Amino acid sequence: MKLSLGPLLYYWPRDTMLDFYAQAARWPVDIVYLGETVCSRRHEFRTDDWLKTAEMLADAGKEVVLSTQALIESESDLKMLRRLADNGRFLIEANDMGAVGLMAGRPFVAGPHINTYNPQTLQILAEAGAARWVMPLEMSRDMLAELLAQDTSGLETEVFAYGRMPLAFSARCFTARRHNLPKDNCQFRCIENPYGMTLKTREGQSFLALNGTQTQSASVYSLLAALESMSGLVDVLRISPQPDNTGEVVALFRAALDGASAPQQAAHELAPLLPEPPCDGYWHGRAGIEQTVAY
Repeated sequence: MKLSLGPLLYYWPRDTMLDFYAQAARWPVDIVYLGETVCSRRHEFRTDDWLKTAEMLADAGKEVVLSTQALIESESDLKMLRRLADNGRFLIEANDMGAVGLMAGRPFVAGPHINTYNPQTLQILAEAGAARWVMPLEMSRDMLAELLAQDTSGLETEVFAYGRMPLAFSARCFTARRHNLPKDNCQFRCIENPYGMTLKTREGQSFLALNGTQTQSASVYSLLAALESMSGLVDVLRISPQPDNTGEVVALFRAALDGASAPQQAAHELAPLLPEPPCDGYWHGRAGIEQTVAY
């Protein structure tokens, strides 16, 4: 199995992003996804910056994929989408069906925000040009196995294997609302929360994370201990960037994939690096917030 580094879901300062991707060039990941998928108002990196970073990572031997926004809201968003689609070198991760249509038969990756739950949808995506698809977060291992048993598209399968799960998007900005600001004058307050804002229940349990227009899980989804159950099903494992310890997380996944460490042992070593408790429920057909494998 290959390892991928997913698109950055948070709003970080420019220097932080430059340093992060300079480090990523040396990490044992095969694929790196770049681009703004959450909010077009985030401007520390412009399109030219993403393309320059893509060139740097490609020179370091990485397969680079440019990710599109999951929620297109304006003509300027469409303009950016068209520019990414027409970049002429790098694959695109299409995160909505508008992006799929725009690719017009060119190779692309079908992102996790496209509702792909049956072989018929996979076939439609393959006929549109998809070379790989990313399994929806809520899909279980058994659902994936059943789908692939009927699938004839030949697409590679990628699974979100680590990070706060991107669950939903809204036209409203939750971070701006938290600061009593309108979305169009948000003052870019989400840059103050490099890992989103954790939302707790009345009982004090971390439940969700608010990340601008995106709602995430508060718990960290980790399938490191479940690697053996992916054999024969999964081609690529996705690690979602976090502010701290992403390089160490990548190293633990790589060690487990290469047989240098047992998955359960690697998961045990991962536990102290987690910013919030882990969860793995969706993969096992349970409630997403649940943790079924003891670390």
